[in-house]
Amino acid sequence: MPFNMHSQGKRPVPFRESAPKGNEETLMDEILGPGAQIPVRINAPSCSSGTTAKPATHEAAPTDMELMTSMMQKITSLEQKVKSQALAIQHKDQKIKELEEQMKILQQGNEETSRLSRVEELEVICLQLQHQIWEMERFLNDYGLIWVGEGNASAENMESLDGEGNQSSRGLWKPGDSVVSESSINFDVIFENLKDLNVLAGEGVSQIEHVAGGARLRQLDPVPLTFYQNGIVMFNGPFRSYEEPSTQQCLRDLMDGYFPSELQRRYPEGVPFQVTDKREVFFRERQLPESFPGQGQVIGNPKPSGMKETTEIPGPKLTVQQFMNKLPRSLIRDGQVIDIRREIGETLQGSSKTQKSEVILVETPSLMAMKKRLEGDSEGKSSDPNISTLRIKSENGEKTYIIKMPFTETIGDLRQHLAQSRGGDLESYEILSVFPQQMYNDNSMTLEECGLVPNASLLLRRKASPTKSQGQQM
Repeated sequence: MPFNMHSQGKRPVPFRESAPKGNEETLMDEILGPGAQIPVRINAPSCSSGTTAKPATHEAAPTDMELMTSMMQKITSLEQKVKSQALAIQHKDQKIKELEEQMKILQQGNEETSRLSRVEELEVICLQLQHQIWEMERFLNDYGLIWVGEGNASAENMESLDGEGNQSSRGLWKPGDSVVSESSINFDVIFENLKDLNVLAGEGVSQIEHVAGGARLRQLDPVPLTFYQNGIVMFNGPFRSYEEPSTQQCLRDLMDGYFPSELQRRYPEGVPFQVTDKREVFFRERQLPESFPGQGQVIGNPKPSGMKETTEIPGPKLTVQQFMNKLPRSLIRDGQVIDIRREIGETLQGSSKTQKSEVILVETPSLMAMKKRLEGDSEGKSSDPNISTLRIKSENGEKTYIIKMPFTETIGDLRQHLAQSRGGDLESYEILSVFPQQMYNDNSMTLEECGLVPNASLLLRRKASPTKSQGQQM
């Protein structure tokens, strides 16, 4: 039994009362149970130091004050971070506002710059238009003309502008504006303007023309211009109807008092006109061979019964030599120089040469038999259908041989008949056809085998000499 000091009247031994258990210890007793021992961390002895380990000590758990202190410190640091971030955000917002203001200033500057550039561009266009107007006025002054304009031109121009200052489609030029109809042609105005234009072009005035070794006076050759009831003819043709756009443009220029624009490149200084009025004559264009041969009628435009007609282009006709002078002297084809004028001249003058060519009827047995049949039978029997008629032209084209031979005779027999008529060597020439181009050198082939039946046209060509052909091959 425990000894009770109070029971025997002795003075009790003063002992310090044990401190009450804290919250942490109470929590540990509830978890581990009362009287449970807390594990103690033992420091292992160090081999290097050689000293003995210190006795184990209990680690004290943090108190509420310590926990609250650490928590307050963390809260304080977080509040400082929030303040610093709020300051940074405020600073960035201010920077954004400054940048936005700068952008507005730059945009306003760009708009002003574009406005200034547009104004400068309009000034340049205005100067160009003024310069163009000045050149047009100077051009009119060269012809003694002055631009007067119209009294209501400004009002019409103002009406043709829309609200933004742009010209509307009502005031724009259209291709059909300059087209005149046949009914709107004022020939009296055209003839009067042509007289004035002839004066401006120097009609009857001689000009100095420089020639080799000096100069001479020469008058401008007038351009022939003939007016018909249905069209005009300028120069030597072709005929141009009033319905053609080029003719309408030409008449519009003449009605406005200008030279035809189509002559500007050819006569930049103008040219006088030789006007012929044939408006009482109806010009009928020549019809093509495959067109309708009869006389046609136009619906809605009846031709008066007393109207004269013509198909001849007025003016002098070109001679063969004038036509030849307009052709090029030569033409290069496949590496060879071809004399165009000589070949076309021979073609144009071939009709006269053909009339002078001599036609020779070669006496052959077939021809003699045919004559006997005609003399013996007055009524005329039918000719032999197996007789071929050959028309052969000589080397120079001056003679044409007509030979009648049976289908069964050969090319050699043909050469014999030619030799009897013209003489010479049998093999000094070649026999060939043009369409199709083919040469007949085999004397043993018959006319039927060569396809020269029932008639054919042939040519004779001289053979090249052997020495010449060998020289060409070398």
